[in-house]
Amino acid sequence: MKGMVLDAKWEPKPDYTVTDWEKKTGKAITGNAIWHNPTLEVREWPDPKPGPKEVLLEIQACGVCGSDMHFYETDDDNYILYPGLTKFPTILGHEFSGKVAEVGKEVTLLQPGDMVTVEEMIWCGRCIPCRNGYPNHCTNLEEIGFTIPGAFANYIAVDEKFCWKIDAIAERVGSEEAAYELAALTEPTCVAYNAMFERAGGFRPGHYVNVVGAGPIGLAAIALAKAGGASTIAAFEVSPQRRELAKAVGADFVYDPLEVSAGEVLMELSKGEGFDFHVEAAGVPEIVIPEMEKGLAINSKIVQIGRAAKRVPMYLEAFQVRRAQAYGAQGHSGHETFPNVIRMVASGRIDLSPIITSKYNLDDTVAAIAKSIDRTDGKILVKPN
Repeated sequence: MKGMVLDAKWEPKPDYTVTDWEKKTGKAITGNAIWHNPTLEVREWPDPKPGPKEVLLEIQACGVCGSDMHFYETDDDNYILYPGLTKFPTILGHEFSGKVAEVGKEVTLLQPGDMVTVEEMIWCGRCIPCRNGYPNHCTNLEEIGFTIPGAFANYIAVDEKFCWKIDAIAERVGSEEAAYELAALTEPTCVAYNAMFERAGGFRPGHYVNVVGAGPIGLAAIALAKAGGASTIAAFEVSPQRRELAKAVGADFVYDPLEVSAGEVLMELSKGEGFDFHVEAAGVPEIVIPEMEKGLAINSKIVQIGRAAKRVPMYLEAFQVRRAQAYGAQGHSGHETFPNVIRMVASGRIDLSPIITSKYNLDDTVAAIAKSIDRTDGKILVKPN
């Protein structure tokens, strides 16, 4: 089969101390400190074979994520920008849907022909974080498209326990192709859902919600805020195209943060009360958090979704005076997140179809990732089969 493969050289930066675990596993905990001179190409890759508890999926749609951009983009020394867990070479792509083509002999939940979407985080279920109910923080974690082969490919083999059926979405939209495309948005929507409702505990209907960054995860956060009963949703985004997408999925007020003071706008919209719930989905918290601090309501929350390996200036006096809280969020697994998002899409409570703005075939995956660097699209999909 073919796959879009990323390879890079293991060359730790001079000021980075490689851990014994990294040396033993060949995995980088902090990818942007180790992986040098990345290359991306669509090439032949061994056909995956499903194990006893695995299914073989024929990939129908796979979204380009911001992390894929951060593999393509590099710093001044040509190291990848992505700061997280990685092991190369591997096939990229982790936001996907597919059709079951083959099942292992011990599979009981699925059969050939089933339509599914899949979790990206392959948690073990045995380590202490998993046993305590925190699969997103599994100490034996593998990640599809980061440490093991992903879905910018014709096929992938995954354990059945990470697959979720999407029949209800297909029934609603009346088209298998449209269902597969919408289902490829499940993973990034679950990242937003996990951050907003599981990690930060959500907000009350009627609250003011602020979302900074209208990339795919920020757009999903806007749609979820609308479905959750926010009375006013403000969005800040530098791209004119993405500002229009923010309106399409539910933002009431949309601004270019380069042209306004976000903190002043939030206080004006709330008549001096401040916004109750803030989502950082831009990946520039060193710029965004100080502005959010200016627009905090009493008992407000900030949740950090965007990945950024940078220290952030925070004025804790503002958090004390406003009784505010900040939350870090990672991942999407557990806590009914995948089934709940699928139900919301199938019921029509959220509709993210407007954010699908470009589609590419597998041979053009590198071009799809390069296009995403413009940061003008909503979600770019690759259709491998």
